[in-house]
Amino acid sequence: MKMNENTAKGKWLEIKGDVQKAWGKLTNDELDQVNGDMKKIAGLIQKKYGESQKSASDKLSSIFKKHEM
Repeated sequence: MKMNENTAKGKWLEIKGDVQKAWGKLTNDELDQVNGDMKKIAGLIQKKYGESQKSASDKLSSIFKKHEM
């Protein structure tokens, strides 16, 4: 089943909110620029927090999975 555009946007807003709760230093602008790309978000986390790519990716995976349909 394919997500329609509104559903995808709604999910991204929810995911973005959870990411910001977990890593408060990430700004809306930064997250909007990566547009849901998990690898890019992990890179931002690594840059701002010094967290390993693996650790950030694992936490992000759990956030993304929480929002799967």
